[in-house]
Amino acid sequence: MLSSSFLPEDHLSLPDQPGVYKYYNSEQELIYVGKAKSLKKRVSSYFNKNSGINLKTRRMVKEIAKIEITLVNSELDALLLENNLIKKAQPKYNILLRDDKTYPYLVLTKESFPRLFPTRKYIPKRGTYFGPFASVKAMNTVLDLLRELFTIRTCSLDLSYLKIKEEKYKVCLEYHIGNCQGPCVGKQLEADYLADLEQAKHILKGNLSPAKTYFKQRMEILAEKLAFEQAHQVKTKLELLEKYQAKSLITNPSIANLDVCTLVADEKTAYVNYMRVKNGAMITSKNVELKKRLDESEQELLVTALIRLQDQFQSDAEEILVNLELEPIKGLNLSVPKIGDKKKLIELSLKNALYYKKEKALLLGLNQDKKDRVIRQLQQDLSLQEIPDHIECFDNSNIQGTNPVASMVCFKQGKPAVKEYRHYHVKTVEGPNDFASMKEIVGRRYKRLLEEALPLPKLVVIDGGKGQLSSAVEALQELGIYGKMPIIGIAKRLEEIYFPGDQYPIHLDKKSESLMLLQRIRDEAHRFAITFHRQVRSKKALNSQLTDIEGIGALTAQKLLKEFKSVKKIQMASEEDIAAVIGAAKAKALLAELAKNKASN
Repeated sequence: MLSSSFLPEDHLSLPDQPGVYKYYNSEQELIYVGKAKSLKKRVSSYFNKNSGINLKTRRMVKEIAKIEITLVNSELDALLLENNLIKKAQPKYNILLRDDKTYPYLVLTKESFPRLFPTRKYIPKRGTYFGPFASVKAMNTVLDLLRELFTIRTCSLDLSYLKIKEEKYKVCLEYHIGNCQGPCVGKQLEADYLADLEQAKHILKGNLSPAKTYFKQRMEILAEKLAFEQAHQVKTKLELLEKYQAKSLITNPSIANLDVCTLVADEKTAYVNYMRVKNGAMITSKNVELKKRLDESEQELLVTALIRLQDQFQSDAEEILVNLELEPIKGLNLSVPKIGDKKKLIELSLKNALYYKKEKALLLGLNQDKKDRVIRQLQQDLSLQEIPDHIECFDNSNIQGTNPVASMVCFKQGKPAVKEYRHYHVKTVEGPNDFASMKEIVGRRYKRLLEEALPLPKLVVIDGGKGQLSSAVEALQELGIYGKMPIIGIAKRLEEIYFPGDQYPIHLDKKSESLMLLQRIRDEAHRFAITFHRQVRSKKALNSQLTDIEGIGALTAQKLLKEFKSVKKIQMASEEDIAAVIGAAKAKALLAELAKNKASN
C-alpha cells in the first residue's frame, strides 16, 4: 500500500486507482474516511459544484484542509481498510453503526487438557476463540450442549504431565457427578480428551456432521464390544446433537456456508439484519441500526453494514445473499436470489429487519411520550402558561462562608442538557450569605443571556425556600425581566414549592412524576455545586500549602500544580525537574521546606 497527502485544490491530480481517502480539517482532525474504485473520480465529485451534493456534504467539504489517500489492489481491499479506519477513528461524518456492545466469545485455551470458557476480552495469545456470539443466551446454549456431549474440565488447575505425575491433585465434585473424567489424577488420557475437543471445535464452527459421524462410529464400536450401557450413553448424546440441529435448521441442509444481509431504511436511519447460515442452520442473527450522515444511498449503507458485520463476526462465508442489487465487488460473491430456499432466507432476514425497525419506532415513541407526559403534567401542576421544556435550576455551596460557589443546571425536554451547565465563583459577597449569593448568580446568568440575545428558560427553579426565592426575584426585577418567565423555589425538608408573593407553599403528590422531575433537577444542581466546591477547596488548600513557603507566591504555586498536579508528586520529583519549572534557587528552597514539613509530621 502507498499513502500520499494532497491539498483540496489538488484533487484532479489524484490517481485513477482503487483506494481509501481521508479528509482532515484545519486542526488535523480526521473528519471522514471513504473508499473508491477510482480515487480521482470519487474525490473530485465532492468538489464539483454541479454535482448537486446535499447540505451536510457541502458543510463537510468546507472543513476539508488536507486529503490523504492510500492505494490498494482492489475495491474489496479498500472496503476492508475503510472499515478498519472508521472503527479505529470514528470520524464525525462517517455512517454511525449504533451497536457498541462487547460481544461474548468462547475461548479454547492453549495448555494441557485445554479449557473452554466464555469471555468478552479477545487476547489471541490465550488460545483459539470461537464467536463472537450475537448474545449471551446463544453462547450459553452452545456451551451447555458441549458440556452435555463432552466431559470438558471446568477447573483452572495446571494439568501438565509433571504436576499430574507428582499426584498434586484430588478429584472434585465434577468428577463424582460425571461431568469430568478426572484428568487431574490421570484417569483420562490427554489424547482421548483432545479427540473430544476436536469434535467440539466442529460444532463451534457450525459444522455438526463430523461430530455426528464421530458419535455413530463410537456407538458401533461399543456395541461390537457388547458394551451396551456405554453405547446407549453415546446414542443419547447423538440424539441430543440431532435435536439441537433440528432446532437450528431453518433451510435446506445442503446450503453449506453463506451470509444473509438485508436492509430497510427511512429518511434518517437504516435497519439491517445479518444472518450466518451453515449447513442449513442459523448460527448468528444480528440486527443493527445505522444513522445516515451524508445522505448515503441504501446500497452504500448495505455494503458498509455488511463489511463491518462480517469483520465483527469473523465470517468465512462463500456466498452473500442481499436484498438490493449492488455493483459487483471483486472478492465478494454477492447475489439477490429470486426463487427457492435462498429467496426464503432473504424473506426471513427482511422480516427480522422490519420487526427491528418497528420495535425501534415503538420504543422511541414510548420514550418521547413519557418525556412529553412528565413536562406537560408539570405545566398543569404548576399552572404554567407554556410547556416547561427548558428548565434552569440554581444552588449555592459553601462551608462556613469559605470558597462560596454556585451552580446552574439546565434540563431540556425533561433531560439534562449537560453542555449548558454553568459553575460560578461568588464574587461580590463576603461571608456565609446564601440570599445575596443567589441574587448575584441569578443576575449574572440572565444578564449574560440578555446580552447574547439567547432564549430565556420556560421555568427557573431555586434550591431553597422563601429567602433564596425572594433574592432571585430581586435580580430578575433589576434586569427588567421579572414576569417574563416563571420562577419557583423548592425547599428540601418538606419538598414545598414556593411561588413569589404567595404566603403558603403548594405540595405536589410525593409519588407524582412532576415532583420527581423537580427533585431530580434540584439534586443535580446540588451535586454539581458540591463537586465544584470540593475542587475549589482542594485547589486552594494545595495553593496554601505551597504559598506558606517563603519565596513561593501564588503564581509559582499555580505553575507547580499545573505541572505536577499535587504536593505529593512535587515531593517525589527531582530537583532538576522542579528547577525546570520555577528555577534552581526556588526549587532548592521548596524541597528543603517540604522535607522539613514531612519530617515534623
